[in-house]
Amino acid sequence: MQSRRQSGVTMTMVLSLVLAGVWSVMIAGAFSPSPISKIHRPGRSFTISPLEMESSVRGQQRRPKKTVQDRTQEETLSLIRDIVEAAVDAGPRAGPARTLQAYLAITRTISDFLPQVGRPTPETFSAPVALRKLFERLGATYIKLGQFVASSPTLFPKDYVVEFQKCLDQTEPLEWEVIKRVIEQEIGPITKTFASIDRKPLASASIAQVHAATLRTGEDVVIKVQKPRIDESLKADLSFLFVASRVLEFLQPDWERTSLSAIAGDIRSSMLEELDFEKEATNMEEFRRFLTEEGLLKQVTAPRVYREFTTRKVLTQERLRGVSLLDTESIAKITKDPEGTIITALNVWTTSVLKMPWFHADVHAGNLLVLEDGRVGFIDFGIVGRVSPKTFNAVNELSAALALGDYEGMALALCNMGATETDVDIPKFGRDIEAVMKKLATVQPDLTVSAYSEGTIASGLTFDEDEVTNVLLEIVDVTENNGLKLPREFGLLVKQSLYFDRYLKILAPELDVMADTRVSGMGGAAGAGPSVSTQKSKDDDDTVIDV
Repeated sequence: MQSRRQSGVTMTMVLSLVLAGVWSVMIAGAFSPSPISKIHRPGRSFTISPLEMESSVRGQQRRPKKTVQDRTQEETLSLIRDIVEAAVDAGPRAGPARTLQAYLAITRTISDFLPQVGRPTPETFSAPVALRKLFERLGATYIKLGQFVASSPTLFPKDYVVEFQKCLDQTEPLEWEVIKRVIEQEIGPITKTFASIDRKPLASASIAQVHAATLRTGEDVVIKVQKPRIDESLKADLSFLFVASRVLEFLQPDWERTSLSAIAGDIRSSMLEELDFEKEATNMEEFRRFLTEEGLLKQVTAPRVYREFTTRKVLTQERLRGVSLLDTESIAKITKDPEGTIITALNVWTTSVLKMPWFHADVHAGNLLVLEDGRVGFIDFGIVGRVSPKTFNAVNELSAALALGDYEGMALALCNMGATETDVDIPKFGRDIEAVMKKLATVQPDLTVSAYSEGTIASGLTFDEDEVTNVLLEIVDVTENNGLKLPREFGLLVKQSLYFDRYLKILAPELDVMADTRVSGMGGAAGAGPSVSTQKSKDDDDTVIDV
């Protein structure tokens, strides 16, 4: 039994080393070191120091490459400690189970690109496609890892970012009895708390399953339930991936410049945070507190958390009923001022970026609702971003330059935010930014028309989410082509801003964001506080979007 367990851990470690190797190649293809550099603008010279380094790159002789023989005893002991801690985190059951799943995932993925009976022409091999399929088959950890790649265009090559947009986090739901057992283990007998629970889930993802319910006191709620033993699987995979990254860096010191293990460590920390539903509950409570302090609860809301029925593995929250920001027909039945509604949502999100320690980092159309009473509802606070003071200051500079149409000023702000090892030609950088901004302005939403069996026809405006990613990748390309590397937090900020840009094109196509005094915050023309629309109406039509 002991040898089988060791074999399982060893095989899992081997898989992690292989994946970490692929990971390092992906990052190395997109990542560059961050030394001191000078930025030149006609008549002026600016010096930035994003990271301290032992020497600048001003023509000085490069130091000899470090090899594994140069590793100190302290570095070796540090690596051993990390390996032991990873083995402890993995637990005795993780190795064999994950080894079997890894074997099946790898063989199925390889077979996709080999000739098969009845399929003489195999699928053309593509590294990003193969890795995406493998990640989906490896389960929760790697699906989340794939989503991290998709949301990090400042870290990973374009081909991988685009392909991993397809990484699906949808799984077959677990049987009700399994979910019921988790709920009762966490908060006690169901009959003491809930008047009813819908056994059919609203959604089932890799980490959790969501069910609608009604409390005994009458409130409609949503219960998010963590799947059994998913924490063991995630801890094992993430620990092994982190250690594999450490081993690769130890054996190949030159790879340290990619910050491979640091990135793996950050992913490990952030993903393990997602296992603690009490932290997501705290995020919701902090956002509601922010809305209260800003006097915005009459215009915007977030689900109320029922703390007495919430634990690390079960989250009970208020159920918000509303429609997506892309559902223009339903929005028109709820409010006479859809333009004011999207302005309110934009202003509140922007103000939260300015005034809160974190921001909602997943404002796609499913997470922003127009509620039946006309308010805007922000939901799903599992993914949040945090902005460093350096990035925050640079974003303010960028917004001010954007408001003035100063593209060279925008280029300079991005230089103050990022890291570079070469001289940056500010006028050229500014022209490149101007070209991207003009292209962004020409993108229009699509009109979709749907015919139903009863003879009715419905139309609506929508946009392809891949478009948002492609624009973001163009911005990243422009910065990298000009010698810059931007932090991931900036990519998250820009992606949310691009979502709002699309919503504005759909709900307020004639709005001039820079000139309209109703728009406030970063780059807006109004003052410091958020401007919100108070006009609202309600229609008897009962359209529901499940949280």
